[in-house]
Order: sequence, then C-alpha cells, then structure tokens
Amino acid sequence: MVAEPSDACVPGRRASVELRVTDDDTASALGSGDVPVLGTPRVLAIAEQASLSALGDSLGPELTSVGSWVEIEHRAPSRVGDKVRADAVLLGVHGRRLEFSVTVTSKDTEVAHIRHRRTIVERAKFG
Repeated sequence: MVAEPSDACVPGRRASVELRVTDDDTASALGSGDVPVLGTPRVLAIAEQASLSALGDSLGPELTSVGSWVEIEHRAPSRVGDKVRADAVLLGVHGRRLEFSVTVTSKDTEVAHIRHRRTIVERAKFG
C-alpha cells in the first residue's frame, strides 16, 4: 500500500488549539531556558496539535501523519496564566508531504509563527 491522502485532504483545512500556560509549560520546566515563560518546545507541541487536528479524519483509518520538519520564530513571551491559541492551516498537499502554516497568538500579540511539514505514513508501521 502506498501512503497517499484521500480526496478530503485538501489545502484550506484549518483547526485551532488553545492552551492556558502553566508552570509545566515554561522554558525553565522544559529545560529549554531559565525563565518562567512559555517554552518554545511547548509552542511547537501546540502547533503540531493544531496541524494534526486540521487533518481530522481526512487520511482514513489506515494512515496517520508524523512531524518531519519545522521552522519556528518565537516572537513574544507568554506568562503563566496567559491563554495562547495556535491556528493551523493546511497550505499544500504534495504526495505524502503536507505543508502547514501555524500562527500562535495571545490576546492581540503574535507569539510565534511556524512553518511545519508532516509526512503521511501507514499507521501499522508505527504500531
């Protein structure tokens, strides 16, 4: 079987994920820095969550996607208690490669911008 997306996997699919920043989400807790603000690894995690959510069930039960590349610009801090939102949009489908743009915001501030690629794989190979 060749891992190819279904006809439902088309550019324009979108999803959002929200997070209330806790102490566990901070750079100091994640080991990516020594300040108590939202850590870049957690920003990446919610970007991946939003991208995966944007796909919904468009790949079918036998396929899934895995993160394969990312470019992230973490532009502004988010403090414990702040609510952040990751908005993902599927920009392109190139065979097994899926390209996303994700913007993370808090209130009216752009916290991060992420370019993200996921690769479609057969779920059974990861079981």
